[in-house]
Amino acid sequence: MHTLNELKCTFPARSENESFARTMICAFAAQLDPTVEDLADLRTAVSEAVTNSIVHAYRGRAAGLIAVTVRLLPESVIYIRISDRGCGIADIAQAMTPLYSSAPAEERAGLGFTVMQSFTDQLTVRSRIGYGTTVIMRKKMQHGTEQETGGRG
Repeated sequence: MHTLNELKCTFPARSENESFARTMICAFAAQLDPTVEDLADLRTAVSEAVTNSIVHAYRGRAAGLIAVTVRLLPESVIYIRISDRGCGIADIAQAMTPLYSSAPAEERAGLGFTVMQSFTDQLTVRSRIGYGTTVIMRKKMQHGTEQETGGRG
């Protein structure tokens, strides 16, 4: 995989860091001159992935870290990997089912993975109980100048 540019960042799994993560990733993606719609999609997908780590990964124990890797790939593809070293997911297929929540007593819609899938081109989830979860998203970004000029950019 040829990488045009890469950013790595690690931060505490705290709710106030979710906005930092999405802003950081969208600012990095700005190098691709994306459309406003693509940035909004990316912001939403990243928000869901980071929020899942914050809410579910470290449940019942001290908050750990979230690691983010963002890569710009050829053909305007952005690769985002969000990892935690939390409790892990026992059944990924079940967790990816719309409306499923591992915390039904809380006010959670159970749509995190569904939203991530809807706003990216490819979503991969890897998890191991006791070792954590990694979410990998890929999205081909359209160029904002091409859209504004009808492709004559």
